[in-house]
Amino acid sequence: MHPRSSVIVGYDMVSPLGTDPHAQWETACAGQSGIGPLTRFEINTEFPVRIAGQVPEFDAGPYPFLSPRKMANWRSPVFRHALLVVSRALEKSGLEITSELAPRTAVTFSSAVGGQDAVLEADRRMREAGKLPHPYTNPNSCINMVTGKVAILTGATGPIMSTITACATGAASLITGAMLIESGRADLAICGAVDFALVEPIVAGFATMNGAFRHKPQSPVAPEAASQPFSKDRRGFVISEGAGAVILASSQFAQAHGLGFDVGLAGWSMTADAHHFVAPYAPTVRRCIKESIDNAGIAPADIDSVNAHAASTRTGDAVEHEALLSVFGAKLPPVTANKSMTGHAMGASSAIESILAVSGMLAGKITPTINYVPDPEMPVDEMVTHLQAADQTFVLKNAFGFGGCNACLVFQRFS
Repeated sequence: MHPRSSVIVGYDMVSPLGTDPHAQWETACAGQSGIGPLTRFEINTEFPVRIAGQVPEFDAGPYPFLSPRKMANWRSPVFRHALLVVSRALEKSGLEITSELAPRTAVTFSSAVGGQDAVLEADRRMREAGKLPHPYTNPNSCINMVTGKVAILTGATGPIMSTITACATGAASLITGAMLIESGRADLAICGAVDFALVEPIVAGFATMNGAFRHKPQSPVAPEAASQPFSKDRRGFVISEGAGAVILASSQFAQAHGLGFDVGLAGWSMTADAHHFVAPYAPTVRRCIKESIDNAGIAPADIDSVNAHAASTRTGDAVEHEALLSVFGAKLPPVTANKSMTGHAMGASSAIESILAVSGMLAGKITPTINYVPDPEMPVDEMVTHLQAADQTFVLKNAFGFGGCNACLVFQRFS
């Protein structure tokens, strides 16, 4: 292992599966959905979206930095959830960002949507009550402020950037953190993403562009059955929310500081489709997958499982399937799609799914894809539909976002 190879020393997440990391893992292993009725705002009978993946409330009492006084001006939920998962991930790593470590600690933790809810709330306040916006409205809505708040919480003063690549934001954050470590500009990187996009016009906008799962009175579907990656009857992604934090360190730093690690980021790639503003493009998706495997110094046959992007869109799933077949041939490794249970948490999805993939590597298990009904036009014989025992040394994680932003990761287990 190269001294500046990136290894994972801590991680944490919240998702529609819960807010306790162990409980979320158990729920995922059980194949239980976190999708339910949309209650984040009031909807009428004409509103096109009726279901969502919502993160349950959590007890902020043990975290003084999340006290009502501390968070009074930071009203968008992206902030409290970002700070929660970062704090817990650092705690699990055993790290404290001291004044000595701070200049060598990077922050790439980001968001795809950010706190747009704050601007929308200010707009309503001006129109309905004739009042000017709250003075913290713009800071709440500034996407890179999530990154900045993470730096303030942790004291990290190394390189800082917001890796906004739509639904690939979480994966791009890990890649950027690894690049900073590999280039010698940081020893540690606080990576991940947060998104809480269940805001009325954003949800409706995803529906009108035919991306999100829409309510059809003539063909109702139970909330827990609505997210159907790679399936014949898939009708679009179920919008959800969540946050995931991953702490990367150079292997040299981790060993010198007695930090335990069992998994590292062995390879990665990012490509641009340069083709369409939302529809993915098979040639560049394929190249992203292939380059990430090449970058890990392995062959496609060495990949033990695939954690797919698989958002449940008609075109997106078909393109990912085509790209996987072109890289792996007719025999794919076992494939799982976590969004079947969690829904699509926008930029946070690839961070959450990376954590589930790494957890599976350590546990020797692959979480199931629920609601799978084979599509004759793109059969996935290797789809994992029940909890599966599997020894996994290398796992491929795919993430693809609007604007043609592709990011693929290869994780390696060392023991």
